[in-house]
Amino acid sequence: MFPDLPLPSLLDELAAPREVPGSGSALAIALAIAAATVQMAARMSVVSWPESPGVAAQAGSLRERALKLAEDDAEAYRRALDVRAAPTGDQQDKRDWALGQAVAAAAEPPLALVRLATDLVDLCGDAAGRVEPRVQADVVAAAALAAGVANGARELVTGNLTALPDDPRVAEATALAAAAAATAEKMIRR
Repeated sequence: MFPDLPLPSLLDELAAPREVPGSGSALAIALAIAAATVQMAARMSVVSWPESPGVAAQAGSLRERALKLAEDDAEAYRRALDVRAAPTGDQQDKRDWALGQAVAAAAEPPLALVRLATDLVDLCGDAAGRVEPRVQADVVAAAALAAGVANGARELVTGNLTALPDDPRVAEATALAAAAAATAEKMIRR
């Protein structure tokens, strides 16, 4: 759905007064945009950087995976909302268990997004000093955007797993987002 929408329609979908798509999808789309920016910078650096086509391909792969996560996040959250909205009847325990499972599953796309954003920040760190000087700032900006995505997605993981505070996914998301932020900050201060 998202990859086929023109930008104004995509923004209308995100701004609509409903819960899905939500911030997870918005973050994934932002990450796809950051990856596309790195892809552009690598493609513009072919003459001076022989490895740039490989970096462009990696960025393209991250871009496609981010777009898929926009869809995955919307679907996982939609399932959790459906379970939450289901009538309870006399089987409250079963409903609570199903809701817990659905919400925990809804944490998976944001966690995948944290991982993917961290991968993009790392790719930016490798590329920033090698791309053409005229596009170095673009790569640094993409890293900053990806680090922001990692932090936002970490918040979604934490929010979805509030009933499970010791869940290792929260610790993983927190550590990855911190690493992405540190790498992006280092690039900005160069």
